[in-house]
Amino acid sequence: MKLNGSQLAVKLLERQGIDLVAGIPGGANLPLYHALAEGSIRHVLVRHEQAAGFLAQGMARTTGRAAVCFATSGPGATNLLTAIADAKLDSIPVIAITGQVPGSFIGTDAFQEVDTYGLTLPITKHNFLVRRAAELPTIIPEAFRIALSGRPGPVVIDLPKDVQKETLELKEFPAPGRADPFPAPRAEELEAAARLIAAAERPLAYAGGGVIASGAAPELAAFCRKADIPAVVTLNGLGALPAGDPHFLGMLGMHGSRAVNAAVNGADLLIVLGARFDDRATGEIRSFAPQARILHIDVDRAELGKLRRPDVLMAANVKQALGALTELISVQHHADWRKEIAALRTNLPETVNGDPMHPVNLLRAVAALLPEEVILATDVGQHQMWAAQVFPVRRPRSFLSSGGLGTMGFGLPTALGAALANPECPVVLVTGDGSLLMNIQELATLAELDVNIKILLFNNGQLGLVRQQQELFYEKRYTASCFEGQPDFCAIARGFGIPAVKMEAFDGTALAAFFERPGPALLDLAVTGTENVYPMVPPGAGNMQAIYERSKA
Repeated sequence: MKLNGSQLAVKLLERQGIDLVAGIPGGANLPLYHALAEGSIRHVLVRHEQAAGFLAQGMARTTGRAAVCFATSGPGATNLLTAIADAKLDSIPVIAITGQVPGSFIGTDAFQEVDTYGLTLPITKHNFLVRRAAELPTIIPEAFRIALSGRPGPVVIDLPKDVQKETLELKEFPAPGRADPFPAPRAEELEAAARLIAAAERPLAYAGGGVIASGAAPELAAFCRKADIPAVVTLNGLGALPAGDPHFLGMLGMHGSRAVNAAVNGADLLIVLGARFDDRATGEIRSFAPQARILHIDVDRAELGKLRRPDVLMAANVKQALGALTELISVQHHADWRKEIAALRTNLPETVNGDPMHPVNLLRAVAALLPEEVILATDVGQHQMWAAQVFPVRRPRSFLSSGGLGTMGFGLPTALGAALANPECPVVLVTGDGSLLMNIQELATLAELDVNIKILLFNNGQLGLVRQQQELFYEKRYTASCFEGQPDFCAIARGFGIPAVKMEAFDGTALAAFFERPGPALLDLAVTGTENVYPMVPPGAGNMQAIYERSKA
């Protein structure tokens, strides 16, 4: 059959199971859009290319499948960079297909030309610059294979305009790209791990995003039950073990529970599962879990021993390794350790004031109104940490947050992707005024799509987490962290066609009514600008040096 490069690319995407892409057309990718109209793939026209990348992330984060976004050359490609870098740090399988100037123009500073290949080398798992249409049957399946294999991550395909228009004769389509199978865990490593576990008196599991990426949540629950081992999670590990599970302790780290960090400090074995000893989780690494031997299981060999030397390491898929390890170990009981942890939770409670408009109390009220199948997306800031501390995450892939890059503006487009990929699930976005303004134009996309996203805007007139650090560590010099003027967010939302309500005093009836209304809506919550997220570990300090309340001085 005779096809041009654009038609071939679209058909190859269809064969990969892609039924929706987000993007913005431009001169360098118009042939691709022309071909898109001939196929079955739905296109979502976002208002900024960064939003296309995050919308794809929302789909990938909630499904585990690779998702696709489009951008034109030059500014289109550069606008995508932040979303691509975010996907790299959080191990999200996104395929970004960017238009490029014709091959003969590359390197001539042509209109809207940038070196997309060079720019994306450090922030992708792999990238391709396509030179001929005949390369596409190899490159597109390979891009999906790479994005999904081992530790997932983003792949960029830079597609020059002349390649999009080039015709070729194709005899048959290649097989779709699929993730490579994982090698089985090695018996000697499993046996060494089992010996460590059997010898431990105060063991803890430390679960990161790799547990969720590998689909290992059921295996983690079974392992914790059989070994009687409590589990702590990272920000991106929320949902690895359901909130309410008797072995679930909570989130560790910079804003983690005081009792959780104390438990980690007292553990004699730390079983690290799909986590990378991120500084926001560990604090100062030399003081982290000082009494613990380390068993580290991760699919990415580069993470093993990178920051903390393990006593036993396994470069393996967490799901497979945990399943095999659970079969190998005997039933264990750690009643004394569990009692010690229970005492920590009793003696080190997390307290907030009784103001119903305090963000923690608001989030608790919201959580009580929402069904278990809700998907929660957050932006980045104080609201993100409060949500992580308070919200009961009961399922994997239902808490979406920018953990590694910490990108403000992540929330709204990611929530859009989650809603499109999961039309049966309500989606709630927890955001702040600073974050929402960074991608507020996507309210137009939300209005067009009319999906069920409820936006909780914690509006404090500040970059709250920046202001908090200035209060605690920079002599209360609040440089450039407080907004001098605030827009009317309800008027903006209504201008886009989104119903909006402002709440300045707590009203439980109004809150319930907000969530009962169909379709998208925004709730502007007037919260004080002086609240801080506690606990907070000072930069460079260990987790046991956390600050728990505002100084009385």
